[in-house]
Amino acid sequence: MRQAVVHRVGSIQVAPETPSRPQRPQILAVSCHGIGAGGTSSAQHVCALASQVRMAILRIIGQLALSGFQDRIKGWGLKYVSVQLTLSTYKLTNRRDSFYQRGLEEKMVHKVTMDTVRIITSSVSGMSNEFWVRLLCYIMETDYTEALTPICISLTNLAERQLHANDEEANASKSRHGGQPPCASWRDWAVDLPAPQKLLARLLVLMSSPYKGEGRGIAMLNLLKTLRQSVAPSMADMWELEIPLLVKYLEEHTEFTWNQKMWEDKLIQFLRNSLKMTRGSSWSLRLSKELNNQIESFDSPSLEKGFLYRALGFTLAMGLEADKVEVLLLELLYKTDYSDDFDREGVILCFGLCARGQVKTVLGVLHDFEERIQESEQSWQIGAWRKDHPWRRETVKGALMVMYSRVASCCHPQMLLTHVDNPITAKIIHHYSSSCQDICLKLAFMKSVVQVTDAIKNIKDLEDFQFAQKATLTGIIMAIIKAEPTDSLVSPVRTMAMDALSYLSKLKPFYSTEERSELMDISTHSVISLQPPGESNESIKLLEKWILSEKEWEREKAVNLHLHLMQIYVQSIGVCIPLKLGQFGSLVGLIAPGTCDSHRKTRLASMDVLASLLDLHACQTCSSWGASKELELEKCKEDLQDSDMEKIFGVSSRIAKVACLQFNCDEVVSLVQKLCENFGAMDLQHDKASVTWICTFLQMRVKELEDKVAEILGAILVHLPVVDHREVRRLLIEGILLLAHYHQETVLTVLLRQPLPMESHLTEVWLAVAENVPFARTMLHALMGRLQARFTPRANAASKADIWRLATVDPLMTLCTIHLLVERMDWDNRLLDLFPDLIYTLLLQLGSSQGQEVVSPVLKTWRLIHTGTLPEEVTLQRVTIRSMQLLFRRLNSESLLCTLEEQGVWTLLESSSTFLQGVSQLARLCVRSPEGCYRQRLSELALRGMASEALSCRISSTAVCVEFMSDPILHQKKLLKRAVLMLEKGAEQEDEVLRVLSLRALGNMALGAPRKVRQYRKLLLEKCMSSLRGPGVSTSVISEGLEVLAKVLVELREGDLGSAFNAISEQCRAFFDNESELLRLKAFILFGKLAQVVRISKKHFFKQEVKKAWVPLMLHCQDPCSDAAQACVATLFQCLQCWCWRALESSADHSDATAPKEMTGFQMTLCSILTQKKPAILYNFLLETMTYVKSNLSRIRIAACNLAGIIMKQMSAHYLKKLDFPALRNSLQELQLDSDPGVWRAALETLNILDTCSQQRLLASPEGIA
Repeated sequence: MRQAVVHRVGSIQVAPETPSRPQRPQILAVSCHGIGAGGTSSAQHVCALASQVRMAILRIIGQLALSGFQDRIKGWGLKYVSVQLTLSTYKLTNRRDSFYQRGLEEKMVHKVTMDTVRIITSSVSGMSNEFWVRLLCYIMETDYTEALTPICISLTNLAERQLHANDEEANASKSRHGGQPPCASWRDWAVDLPAPQKLLARLLVLMSSPYKGEGRGIAMLNLLKTLRQSVAPSMADMWELEIPLLVKYLEEHTEFTWNQKMWEDKLIQFLRNSLKMTRGSSWSLRLSKELNNQIESFDSPSLEKGFLYRALGFTLAMGLEADKVEVLLLELLYKTDYSDDFDREGVILCFGLCARGQVKTVLGVLHDFEERIQESEQSWQIGAWRKDHPWRRETVKGALMVMYSRVASCCHPQMLLTHVDNPITAKIIHHYSSSCQDICLKLAFMKSVVQVTDAIKNIKDLEDFQFAQKATLTGIIMAIIKAEPTDSLVSPVRTMAMDALSYLSKLKPFYSTEERSELMDISTHSVISLQPPGESNESIKLLEKWILSEKEWEREKAVNLHLHLMQIYVQSIGVCIPLKLGQFGSLVGLIAPGTCDSHRKTRLASMDVLASLLDLHACQTCSSWGASKELELEKCKEDLQDSDMEKIFGVSSRIAKVACLQFNCDEVVSLVQKLCENFGAMDLQHDKASVTWICTFLQMRVKELEDKVAEILGAILVHLPVVDHREVRRLLIEGILLLAHYHQETVLTVLLRQPLPMESHLTEVWLAVAENVPFARTMLHALMGRLQARFTPRANAASKADIWRLATVDPLMTLCTIHLLVERMDWDNRLLDLFPDLIYTLLLQLGSSQGQEVVSPVLKTWRLIHTGTLPEEVTLQRVTIRSMQLLFRRLNSESLLCTLEEQGVWTLLESSSTFLQGVSQLARLCVRSPEGCYRQRLSELALRGMASEALSCRISSTAVCVEFMSDPILHQKKLLKRAVLMLEKGAEQEDEVLRVLSLRALGNMALGAPRKVRQYRKLLLEKCMSSLRGPGVSTSVISEGLEVLAKVLVELREGDLGSAFNAISEQCRAFFDNESELLRLKAFILFGKLAQVVRISKKHFFKQEVKKAWVPLMLHCQDPCSDAAQACVATLFQCLQCWCWRALESSADHSDATAPKEMTGFQMTLCSILTQKKPAILYNFLLETMTYVKSNLSRIRIAACNLAGIIMKQMSAHYLKKLDFPALRNSLQELQLDSDPGVWRAALETLNILDTCSQQRLLASPEGIA
């Protein structure tokens, strides 16, 4: 009978009806006490009680579902849960912040509600359609994202259960129809859904932020996959293949490592593939309507709404009915708030994407929209264009201009050539010309011109296309530049206008010579005529693009202009207003490569700019700037006029050395960053100049840059991949190595925090390290230290280097680096001493990674830039083992390599179940190897690891020590005492594996240092005996203790054991009848060792022990475990000497004593001798033997019956009279029911012998004679 479920919540008791009253569903008895006790209670107290009652009822409903009362909750129960779900969500999304306590209570109610929903959907069969619809509607309406994941999981469970039930029903129907398929299958099942397009639209948008609400993305994808036949049968097969791939991507990432754009691209591709399956239908149009309807449901800005605009554009592009697409686009234009930047950009993006498939429709909608809002010169002040209207005239005009240009950039090239002049560019010109032309409109106009011209330029086959609107656009842009104020830079209009002119200049018809001159004159005038700004950096930004130009004449003009601006700045306010921090370095970094320019005038102008900058900086910072430095710069300027580029690079290096002294550390960082940013912007000479300056500064200032190493190294590593020339890359890498020589820990941490798989530029860095063997050796020690730090107590940082050394790095990256260095280094005798440290460190790492995920994960590194999974072989275990294999190959010992492969050591190490076996094999081979010059160091490391706080480290180290204890090296190197003390502690640990290994290592002392066994006998015996006693001691520990005692006894004499001999003997006999075959085997072997050790002082005691053990020994000679049986036979015959009967010893032939016939003969001889010499002992043997007829082992029961029969046959009449024949008969008759035929046959034979003996007893008695 099920127990009634009772929950107590404060003073509220809720109990479901017991099964004894099934007629009336009196499910709940709710009694509330104390609501009004002691006077009026506060409203908060009443609310708290109300929340407790709601939670109690929900828990009861869940418990009823779990307890089998599912029919009782299908009505009121499901409705109550649905109401609470809606109510708690409403209260949570509309609560006031001031009622914090009430919000917490409502969260608890909501959590209990979600738990109840989960229980119901996973346990209640035949769920009502109403509950299903309520849950689906909840997903469609709620704004409480925390509830979406569990509800989706519950809906998935419901759907899967229904599909499974329908599948079973279909199979049953098939069998009823004689193998014919039924009229309906599970594929025909359709749940009640909202409009499928509505559900898909809702889930797609919510999935754009897949990690919100405890990972709602995976839950929603699984729901879509389960409902694929109901949502869209035509998409079902495609969803079945693609949804698992999306789920896999989310599972391989976290909210910190995923890429938002990549995920959105995957969702859009999924949407596109889905809509392809519905071509020819109105599916995409309906989906567009639902997406459009959801726009107002999300806040601006938000990831969901941004994706919504994107998805809507793609969906509309695939619509077949142009008139209906127009309606949706117009509706979108009308309801957009153009004053909101996010919504405005979203609509622009949507229209651009839609134009990919509906360009005519989009242009028509824009034209219709302009007409409907009375877009004309006479009506700007009426209707929708009033100044108080949220659609401000200028805002809408700016949006329309950018919308037209976005259409141009997205539509098909052939369609673009048809429409670019009119209406696209014509509309852009019209909207700008008819506007107030404020800054925002100018910027929108420039952006539109750039987008349109760029779209035209990207068309491959332009042929003789002439851009008709080019002249008009050029005129407007020139007017804009001329209208810009000459006293200040109030906006980026100048820059954007010049960009627009540069794009226009590449389109036909090309500018004439006169037009180009006019454009250059106007542009230059707009810059030159500027008043000197408070900060020169603003002017330089305008010139940076031209200073880095690939064309010589552009660079020359830009540098000269730069020099002119610097002179104006210095003459006016330069000294009074110092440059910002880092600005000096950036300015020098921009112009320094120009000192190696191929054009002489540019080199000289760059030199003048540098001299001006250095002079300005010296004045502003009051630093020393003597005449010698000025003379050196003058000499450098003269040398720059040389045509030999090698000499010019040398001169540039001299300039860098002079300039370097004026830089503080922050300015050095900004200089290096700026030089790195410009790699690849110009030609090879400039890249060489940049790297020359970087290397010069690092060589001169490397010791002072301790706090800036990470920033400098980060800048170099980020830009190193874009450097194509080998010489430039080599010099940059040399700079990294220079930093590493002086700031090893910082550089090592930064390098190890790079992502895997290791990119080629990072590999180059480590290869350069490998070429320098002494430095590579130092780095290997540091890398090993990073891995070993995980097994040592965390120390407090005493210096900045310690901070970087103790920083967290990914062990997988460290292992990959070690493998790379070991693989590429040139090994010689100087490096062989690294072998034991490396092998030991890798073993510890391998031990610590056992049980972890073996399948390749996506690496969660410090700065993840890769989005795919690692190759399958890049896991902690595999990389570690590959590194170990590589190290052994470096030893050049073919025999050792072959042995490792033949014994399968690497396979053993890779599996967590055989790892320790692999460690033992590896350590054993290392100990016995003729190349074992590294054994002492390896043994020292193992002893050090045994003291670690990390359990995995202690276990792995102890496993190594097991093999070293069997070798004389520990004793020879005076390490034995230290090892024994560590093993003593290990034998006392709670961890079973560590305890077993410690005992095994102690036992191996008998092999490695047999003469020391007597010295440590007290410790050895104590640890072994403690392993045999105590509560909860495992079989493996006991077995190891027995085996160690057997090893130790070989090296001890009887006198060495003292009182321990008695305890060992008694404890050993206790395991003769143990259920474990292993324990029986070890116990028999140990008892035999005791028989060999016993001498005069213990002979009497042991003789009594043998008598107590004799019956089990004789019976277990037939033990079901063959090894235990053989060990028992050997022990049995070793104990014969205790009887001191020569006749028995001479009859003993134990060559095949386990055979039944031989054992029977031996037993008969023994019983015959006992009848003559010790009949009382034989009588006791029989009584003890009969206790074994109830043994759990069938072969022991058979052996007990056979031995009892032999004893009865040999027993004298005197002792036959003492037997309890009825009890013996009952015991043997019970065995007639045994499941083993051999048992009841043996029992039957013994029963016959018993009847014979009974008759003999009757005949021998006086009554019998009578």
